[in-house]
Amino acid sequence: MSNNYHCALSVKCLDDRALRWRLKTTQLRGPPRTSFIYGVSHDLASSHDSSEMYERWATEYGVAYMIPSILGQTTIVLCDPRAIAHLYARDTWSYVRTPPEVVLLDTSGYYGLRVKPTGGAVQLLPLRKQLVDYLWIRQRKALTPAFTYKVKGAWDTVIESSKDGDAVIEVQNCMNHISLDTIGIAGFSHDFGSLDGKRASVTDVFDTFAFPIIMKMPTKRTNLLKKLGVTMGKISDELLIRSCREKDVSMSGKDEEKSIIGLLSQDAELHMSKEEVVAQMKVLLLAGYETTSISLTWVLIELSRHSDVQTRLREELLAFGTDPTYDQLKANLPYLDAVVHEILRLHPPLGELTRVVAADDIIPLSEPVCTESGKITDSISIAKGSLMVISIRAINRSLVIWGSDAKEFKPDRWLAGDGISEKAKEVQGYGHLLTFADGPRACLGKDFAIVEFKTVLSLLVKNFVFEMRDGPATAFEFASGILPRPRVVGEGGIGVPLRVCWYE
Repeated sequence: MSNNYHCALSVKCLDDRALRWRLKTTQLRGPPRTSFIYGVSHDLASSHDSSEMYERWATEYGVAYMIPSILGQTTIVLCDPRAIAHLYARDTWSYVRTPPEVVLLDTSGYYGLRVKPTGGAVQLLPLRKQLVDYLWIRQRKALTPAFTYKVKGAWDTVIESSKDGDAVIEVQNCMNHISLDTIGIAGFSHDFGSLDGKRASVTDVFDTFAFPIIMKMPTKRTNLLKKLGVTMGKISDELLIRSCREKDVSMSGKDEEKSIIGLLSQDAELHMSKEEVVAQMKVLLLAGYETTSISLTWVLIELSRHSDVQTRLREELLAFGTDPTYDQLKANLPYLDAVVHEILRLHPPLGELTRVVAADDIIPLSEPVCTESGKITDSISIAKGSLMVISIRAINRSLVIWGSDAKEFKPDRWLAGDGISEKAKEVQGYGHLLTFADGPRACLGKDFAIVEFKTVLSLLVKNFVFEMRDGPATAFEFASGILPRPRVVGEGGIGVPLRVCWYE
């Protein structure tokens, strides 16, 4: 009797929750369910480019619409700059991470002791400002010529061993190692040595994540995240000993270069424990490794496809002369800046953002939409518990927002006076892009990532010429990983083989 009562009570609670959601949420139009179990989720997951589906539905149903999801759930999709700005401005308490994302981050040790899940939300204590400040201190010193020329030396050796004066190099793997070593040196004053061929434990973990099949196996993924935690714990022991030495040196009045971790552990306001230091190390690694290596891979692909852009960029860099300084990278190389912006627009590493609504809200729209009942509205009501999606890739490549050439790789759009449309200027974010997000959770390592991107790219383009191994018509697709990565269509793994020769 008791079991039946509890079952009936649970069903009633679910019914009440569903009724409340329907009454409190504006019912929008959207595509029909194609699967009873998956809704349209399987269609999105199996598509060559899910952003094209999101954009097509926005054209048909408006800048805000609903899509059927797994097990009868409904997801609200936002494709409107004003609505997206509203969400990002409240992306800490009103809009929170989904439960699976919270579990994944918790398993990886992301939360540590300063980041506490509270009632479905994630309560962040004030570490972001310190991390930004310390990245600012360190990023000027991390990408020294001695470090960046490591990759040149490695590629020189490969080309020298070739009889034809060129070589086919799998560039994505190399970009992975550049990214890992850079964040190690900048963040921890620790050289993982992956560019030198060293096989550190953390390198093995990240290389394993690159295999798509692993990401579809929850147990394997969990074990890898745990292995990452153990590895980072061992490294942190060494770093914390070093930070104590840094503290002793600073007390003695000597000037010694300090790591971000050393600076964090000595901050009088933070009083960070070892566990908290390790958690912040994982934040820097997980956030910085994938995104930068993916962007570097995509820029080499696009330059191989567009030899005219590659030549023009090389001419600007060679005309500039010596290796540019940090400040010169930011302000004195306009075409380099345009190429980087265009890659970040066309190929954002994070394709979409998903959030759960933590409190009832009303979202304003920049243009009206038609609801399921036929009513025209310029705002939508959403109930607590609603699932929201923003397709970053769809917004960055939208024909409505960026114009008829939105799908093209066209760096000149960033140099022309009218290259950025008025609609694109409505998008709030770095360079009117959603690539680094916006609001309280905007990417804290944005400036560091861009400087790293420009430093590595300028070195490679000045010294090497890139071509597609199988010609400019080579097609690429997305392979699953921590984030989607490019790979040649029909080939396994995440290989991006390019033909590389010296520039002479």
